[in-house]
Amino acid sequence: MGAQRDDSVWIRRFHPAPESRARLICLPHAGGSASFFFPMSQTLSSSADVLCVQYPGRQDRRQDPLIENIGAYADAIAAELKPWLDLPVVFFGHSMGAVLAFEVTRRLEEADAEFSALALFASGRRAPSRYRDENVHRRDDDGVVREMKLLSGTDARVLGNEEILRMAMPAIRGDYKAIETYRSVPGAAVRSPITVLTGDNDPRTSLEEAEAWRSHTTGAFDIRVFPGGHFFLAGHQEPIMSLVAEKLSGSRP
Repeated sequence: MGAQRDDSVWIRRFHPAPESRARLICLPHAGGSASFFFPMSQTLSSSADVLCVQYPGRQDRRQDPLIENIGAYADAIAAELKPWLDLPVVFFGHSMGAVLAFEVTRRLEEADAEFSALALFASGRRAPSRYRDENVHRRDDDGVVREMKLLSGTDARVLGNEEILRMAMPAIRGDYKAIETYRSVPGAAVRSPITVLTGDNDPRTSLEEAEAWRSHTTGAFDIRVFPGGHFFLAGHQEPIMSLVAEKLSGSRP
């Protein structure tokens, strides 16, 4: 399986837990960074070794070439994660990260007939088979910022500093291009069980679109609906952390 690499530019371990019996792999939203999952890493480090994926083009990877295609993203992330599969894993992806978690899991399952994640949390994203005609990546910078403000609502912590946001605009636009041009393989499904988390007032994911994830797994399926919009998880950290911890505990005898 290869040696683990703490020096990987793709992986952030904010709270290394080498004695853990499971790994939690977190994939952020479009325009997001690994640090979005710092609170989850901090809370769940007693339950798992938490790996947070850092996409290129932002923060300390600002000079790295952008990726504007979900397939290329998933290929790169799957390759980086292979050394870390010596323990059972749980994936947690939010928004674009949910699609990436699905596509990475699909690639890992195809490469190893015995691989299956303990759980795949698909948060804040419609099913891979549900499409909308979206073109945020074609808007000017002000238009992209308006979309991000719409999704973050009144929670300034999600949006962050607007000046910094504009500096990261190439990466944000690249992520939007990747997710807006994504089309799943017909009939794409994983063996790993899927738990969908969704906000009841998310402008980009309806309940029907969230429920449609059911057809993308041959394993168990569950859906949890929370009050809130696209970043509903910011207001429901305790129950969501408990759900993730419950899945992580499945690795223990």
